[in-house]
Amino acid sequence: MQHSQAALQPTPLLDRKIDRLTVKTFADREAMGAAAAADIAEALRERLASQENVRVIFASAPSQTSMVEQLRAMPGIDWSRVTAFHMDEFIGLAPDAPQRFAHWLNRHIFDALPLAAAHRIDPGADPEKEAQRYTALLNEAPIDFVCLGIGVNGHIAFNDPPIADFEDPLDVKLVELDAVCRQQQYNDGGFESLDAVPRTALSLTIPRLLRADRLFCIVPGAHKRDAVHGALHGPLTTDCPASILREHGNCTLYLDKEADPDA
Repeated sequence: MQHSQAALQPTPLLDRKIDRLTVKTFADREAMGAAAAADIAEALRERLASQENVRVIFASAPSQTSMVEQLRAMPGIDWSRVTAFHMDEFIGLAPDAPQRFAHWLNRHIFDALPLAAAHRIDPGADPEKEAQRYTALLNEAPIDFVCLGIGVNGHIAFNDPPIADFEDPLDVKLVELDAVCRQQQYNDGGFESLDAVPRTALSLTIPRLLRADRLFCIVPGAHKRDAVHGALHGPLTTDCPASILREHGNCTLYLDKEADPDA
């Protein structure tokens, strides 16, 4: 059965290519989320029609909420053949700490859908060992899709400018969070103080993300405008890690009007 979403998808205010990156801008966050959810759903249906299982990496952040909520409601997706992965996780938080990204993913995706499997990052007492375990899980088969965002410092996953590496030999690694990233985590409302934000995390690396077949990048909000400008119009540099998305060839960036420096 075909599930055309064309009639339901919002019309972008702007739709263009910048290098190899497709960029679509919508009137508001809900329209952006609806368009991204419809495209991701269609990609899932098409891939599930041609192979037995699909493997997807999800970001966990308020920027993704509108897309995820609408994706869950999309028809015609056999979630029982979808394996989900986690993009990054703080080190040093208690297992039941509400700020852990695994709990966000549990609420919005992992426990809300009948997935084939949901693989969570759990740094525990030995983050380096967990990095190796998670790398092995990721490498069991190709990753089909990544749903990601861009941080206010231009990071993708937790690859902040001081440590971002476009040729990183690792797939998952222990990273230090820079001051701008930690401030964003506090501003997002999860932590009672800036000092409470962890200073380290486990993160998928940039090459690991870019090896996926297709990327869907969802970025709302005026606070992301400078980072988006760097990603779209600045040099290809780890000073704005998201700039590398222009080189992928199968990535779509979904923006709301507030996030788009060209709107």
